[in-house]
Amino acid sequence: MLTIFTLFCVIFSVHSMVLPASKISSYTDEFARNQMLALASAAYSSNPQHCLDTKFTNAQLKRQLFIKNCALLSDDVCSGYTAVLHADKAIVISFRGTQGFLQLISESNKTVFESLLSWIAGGKVSKYFGDAFLNVWNAGMKDDFVALLAQNPGYEVWVSGHSLGGSMASLAASYIVATKMVDGSRVKLVTYGEPRTGNKDYAHAHDAQFAYSYRVTHNRDIVPHVPNEGFLDYYHNKYEVYYRETMKSGAKFTVCDGDEDNNCSDGLWITTSVDDHLHYFEHDVSDWGATGCN
Repeated sequence: MLTIFTLFCVIFSVHSMVLPASKISSYTDEFARNQMLALASAAYSSNPQHCLDTKFTNAQLKRQLFIKNCALLSDDVCSGYTAVLHADKAIVISFRGTQGFLQLISESNKTVFESLLSWIAGGKVSKYFGDAFLNVWNAGMKDDFVALLAQNPGYEVWVSGHSLGGSMASLAASYIVATKMVDGSRVKLVTYGEPRTGNKDYAHAHDAQFAYSYRVTHNRDIVPHVPNEGFLDYYHNKYEVYYRETMKSGAKFTVCDGDEDNNCSDGLWITTSVDDHLHYFEHDVSDWGATGCN
């Protein structure tokens, strides 16, 4: 069996472009650190309302869904929730990661990424990720989201998730824009430790859908390098926000244009840290959410 280092070692990309100043200015550390991470972490709670009460004003959970046997893992549970942030005039869609997904990574299991399905916005995505999203979406999340849109016309849509939840969030944002439920200009997508979700055609289609889309990566987090770049044409969408070493308040970060960019985490040789994956902005993402984002 291949070692984790061999399987997930980063392959240098030949793509590196200068980031437009307008794109740099649209990402803010404060928004990703204090608002969107809380929304992603809340998905790990048995009651996301606790995080919403701690971090937001006049925020209300719509519903949290738990779907058993949601994808290729018969004993795993996928979960997501919807909510509304009235003070921020935003509707929330958020997904959590799963312990089963991390177990696959630790076992260097590539078989779950071998099946691809055609995606509505273009290209192909991992069937594992696609099934995880669609099973939660069709179990009631779509209905909840439609109701929130009707009740709150003109609100932005904030979509977030960590780990597997990051891929599910990426697909959710892409889906609601592709189906014309919401215009891409109203969507803000921020994910944490997101794996490669689909192929190059999907990445390029995804790039064209949004004005605000960022993948936040912490140092040597292993998961953004899963599966290998080039394996069945898997490829990241842009833009990546890369924090090297520390994610403490005031930490420096790099915003990279280009779907795979050597100026960010794609330029590392060693990317095998599970600890970096579990911790973003000085929080254990799942534990922080489970304790109400206090």
